[in-house]
This record gives sequence, C-alpha cells and structure tokens, in this order.
Amino acid sequence: MTPFERCENRLIWRGRGETLALEPWGPDSLYVRAALMRELEDTRWALLDPIPAQDVEIRIEDTRASIRCGRLTAVVEQDGWQRHARIAYFNQRGELLLRETASANALLLKSRKFEPHLGGDYAITQTFEGQPGERLWGMGQYQEARVDWKGCTLELAHRNSQASVPFVVSSRGYGFLWHNPAIGEVTFGENRTTWRADSARQLEYFITCGDTPAQISLHYARATGFAPMMPEYGLGFWQCKLRYWNQEQLLRVAREYKRRGLPIDVIVCDFFHWPRMGDYRFDPEFFPDPAAMARELRGMGIELMVSVWPQVSLTSENYEEMLQQGLLVRAEYGEQIGMRFVEDSMFYDATNPRARRYVWNKCRQNYYDNGIRLFWLDEAEPEYGTYDYKAYRYLLGSNQQVGNIYPQQYVRGFYEGLREMGEERPVSLARCAWAGSQRYGALVWSGDVMSTWEDFRKQVCAGLSMGFAGIPWWTTDIGGFHDGNPEDPGFRELLVRWFQWACYCPVMRLHGDRQPAQPVRRADGTPCLNSGSDNEVWSFGEEAYPILVKYMRRREQLRPYVRALMQEAHETGRPLLRAMFYEYPDDPACDGLKDQYMFGADYLVAPVLEPGARSRQVVLPAGSRWENVDTGETYEGGQTVCAPAPLDVIPVFCRR
Repeated sequence: MTPFERCENRLIWRGRGETLALEPWGPDSLYVRAALMRELEDTRWALLDPIPAQDVEIRIEDTRASIRCGRLTAVVEQDGWQRHARIAYFNQRGELLLRETASANALLLKSRKFEPHLGGDYAITQTFEGQPGERLWGMGQYQEARVDWKGCTLELAHRNSQASVPFVVSSRGYGFLWHNPAIGEVTFGENRTTWRADSARQLEYFITCGDTPAQISLHYARATGFAPMMPEYGLGFWQCKLRYWNQEQLLRVAREYKRRGLPIDVIVCDFFHWPRMGDYRFDPEFFPDPAAMARELRGMGIELMVSVWPQVSLTSENYEEMLQQGLLVRAEYGEQIGMRFVEDSMFYDATNPRARRYVWNKCRQNYYDNGIRLFWLDEAEPEYGTYDYKAYRYLLGSNQQVGNIYPQQYVRGFYEGLREMGEERPVSLARCAWAGSQRYGALVWSGDVMSTWEDFRKQVCAGLSMGFAGIPWWTTDIGGFHDGNPEDPGFRELLVRWFQWACYCPVMRLHGDRQPAQPVRRADGTPCLNSGSDNEVWSFGEEAYPILVKYMRRREQLRPYVRALMQEAHETGRPLLRAMFYEYPDDPACDGLKDQYMFGADYLVAPVLEPGARSRQVVLPAGSRWENVDTGETYEGGQTVCAPAPLDVIPVFCRR
C-alpha cells in the first residue's frame, strides 16, 4: 500500500504519525507543511491566497511520488528502513536545486525533526544538503558587512537594528521562505543548511524557482504581497532629528528650509512629544495646536510624520483600560514590565486585532483628525529590555513561538486604519519587518546604528539584503544615530558620504541623536527627555553645506526615476537597491560585490566607505557602456576603473 495520496491538487505522504503535504502556491512555487500527531494547520503567517496554478502534475508510484508546479518539481521518496520521506527539488531542466539530507544509514538522521517539549509543542528542525559553490542572499537585516550568507549562522529573531526576514535567494535558482515566526536559528553550512524553530506546532516553508533573481522576486511578492505604490512625498528629502521638542522649534526648522529654497517633503516629530508613553497624543504644553502645525506645514508642501511607540507606561492614561481589556503583552512570570526606559512600560499586543484597533483609534483621534497622515512606528521588534524571548506571551501564542510576526502586525494595524480613512497609499516608517510586512506599506529603517565608518559599510550590505528578502522600501539614519557631533570634522566627512549614498536609496532621510545633548524642562522646572544638537543640512559647517544641498537637488532631479522604480517594486516586487548579482547574475565579476550596487537597472552606485578616500575602484559589468554622471566620461563594461571621488562626489555610473 502506497504511503502517498492526492487530495485535490496536493500531494500528501503519511508515515509514523507524520503528515507531509506539498501543494502549488502560485507559478513555479510550492507550499510545504509537515506535522506530527496532529492535522495540518493553515496558518498564513505571511502567505496570501495563491494564484491558481494551471500547470500542475502529480504522479504517485509505490514508495515514490512527485508534484510539478510549472518549472518546479518536487520528488518525494520513502526509504525502506526508517520509512521517512525525503524531498528533492528540481528546475525545468532537471537540475537539482535543493535536497533534504539523507538518513545516513546507521546514523538514523532525520531531515525533518520534531523534538517534543513535554506537555507542549515541538522544537522543529529542517535540514537540507549543502551545495558546493552555492551563494545565498537575503534574510533581512543583520549588522554584518556581508551579503552572501553561505557559511554563516543567523539568529531568527528581531533586535534593535536586526530584522529577521527569513527569505533567501540562492545562486542555484531558487527562493526559500522559512514560513515560521518562531524564535530560532539558521545555519548555512558547507555540508548542510539547518533551519530551527525553538517552539512550533508544525513545520512549513515556501519554495519557488526562477532563471533570474527578478523572477524569484516576482514569485515571492505574488505569494506574500506587493508593496503599495509609494506616495509622492516619499520620493524627496525627509528631515528628522532627536528630537524637535516643541511646536515652534519644528515649524522654525521647516520655515528655514523653505526660506533657503531647499526641497523638503517630510519633517518628523520624534518620540516623547507625548505626556506619557501610551497616551498617543501630543503634550499640550509643548504642542498646543497640532492641527495648526500640520496645516502650516502642508501649506509649505511638507508632510508631518509623528512617532508612535508600542510601549504603554504604567502611568499612562490608557494603561488600566488596556490592561483590563487584555490588550497588552503579558509577562509569563514576574513583573508585568517589558522595558525600562524613562518609565516602566509594557508593549501593546499587536497580534491582537482588538489591540490594533484600540491603538489606531487613539492615533486617529489625536493625530489623523489633526491632519497627520504619516506614522513612525518605532520599537517595532519590539525592544524588550533583555530580549528574553521566553518571558512574554501574545494573543497568537508565546513570544518564543510567534514573536517574529510582531512588526508585521504592528504596521498592519496602521495600514488598515489608514485605508479605512480613505488613504490609498499608506506608508509607515518602522524599525523592523518580517515576511509580508511590505504589503502593509512598511518603510523599514536600519535602527539605532552608530555613527562610524564600520556601521556605514554595514548599512550598505543591510539594504541589499533587505531587497533580496522582499522588502523594497528601506532607509537609514543618515550619518548614523548614536554619537555624531556636528562640530567634529571626522563626523562631518562621514555624514557627507552617508548623505551622498542616501540620495541613491529608496528614501532619503536625515536623522540622528547629535551630541552634545540639549536639556529640556517644563515650565515648572521638571526635567524632560533631552533633545539632541542641531541636525539640519546647515548644521555641519561651510564645506559640507553646499555638498548636501547638491545632493538634495540631485534627488529632486531623480524624482521621476525614483517614482518609476517605486512603480516597478509595486508591480513586480523588484527592490530599488539591487546587489550587482541581482542585475547581472551571469557576470562572475559581480558575484561577491558588497560595496557597490545598482539603484534600479540604470544607475551603478559606488559609495565612498573609507575616511579620507578621494577615489575608489569600481567594477563595470560587461555588456553595457557606462557613463560617469559627474565627469561625462564613458567606459566599456567588463573592466574595473579607478573613479575619482573628491569630497563632493559619489561615483555613479549610468548604463548606456
């Protein structure tokens, strides 16, 4: 009797209490689930309803079966000893893409391992063979100066400046989503790839194939969602600092930008503009008329963005109601505190639809109804004081089991609320993301990174990895967040180079906690959270100012091009920031490049990443002619050139 069966368009295998199902999930794609001693669940953590697959074929023999969806074929074979089913994936040419590890005879290894938590669910491990020469891109945002994760171990968990988006693109022509929001780990070893979820009810993943990275991006976006079309104000320059602490200060900065004739689309009001965390409103002492503030800004052609934190302090006017209604994350033991910063607080439970609705309604009443359309969803990981993932529980389950979905659900609440209010193109700035976040208008930034050249280099890699992972909207704090002093010549050089690079990023946003700190007090003398030093383009000296203005104006010149790239991301899932391999997968010279990239298909960008550098080597891919946008010189592709890079120039080449 065969252990296989066909159920509609799914291939199912059963053995020794395990149920394994493979089903089409859009063109050239399969959704794979396995469960032990329970029925399979339809979780949809990130996956949307699939596009019906027209080209599907299932074949069943005795101990072997296969399912083909377009160009992707899975072959499942049951061994005769352990009666364990082993899966291998092939493309349309019959080339092996990925294969589960074998039992290794007497070693009795299992490629799908369910390790029980007594009285609970399972720690789940999925193991595939390592493939010689394979290169792996994506996985979200990790603070490392690399883009190829082969040979690496990555934590599957979020932290401030770390966003675990477990979608990886292989040089062998497949994309793989670990469709599990549990805390865990992945190792891309030379001998094997091992995915692990510390606590889960079932094993599940999505796999797709394509002849180019762009095809894989399209399949992945069809499965998890496309980013909306970026609104027009997302294409220009955004001004921000920690922190504009009163209404007149913020308006004064906006007026000065307009007086100088500088293009600016957005200005941001950062955190602690509220009386208490979780009040979700302006403090009337410092912001007496938010509606008038937003109205004046809009009259200048500037949108106002406000910061929202998911923390609710124990002193907030909303704390008792949210606690009583079960809208807060719950500590599994001990004090009901998630973070200690300024005040003790607990995060609201973004996995709870009632909690999302409650927070959105507060923000609608106190921000949206005052003319504010843009929200900065900070602390989106969320940033627990100790990152003790076992210590907290959500409506959807324990943090250990579902915690990585938090940032996706956090942004979802505001996306759905804004859509209900008639906003066609919602965008929210968020400090973290997970698979599917892009469909809720998440503009992810790289977190509270340091103002160092080392961190600058890491952000270039982080942006490319996020693009591979299906998050096309991404940005950084220009100049880094921590410790930059506008009077320091070394920092000024770093900021200029960072600013030039940001001109060729999806969103160009100046932010940071500039030193020294500026004390803030209430009228009665009570101290408030400090403000940072000035962080406007005129704050960094006479040499830097004209350079920054040059790239603000260049960004305006690029607006039609950036708009077209946003449209392309919306329709095809292609990122704006593209590793050289993404655009030139057949050019060996582009394989390992991590310090230059393509901004869309037309511009090759080579940021200056070393202090004091006034030139740098640039690899020009074969098959095109390349024009230096500053000098007008043209070069044949297929060579490495030394590009001049005086302080006022970032090497950029246009494909001709």
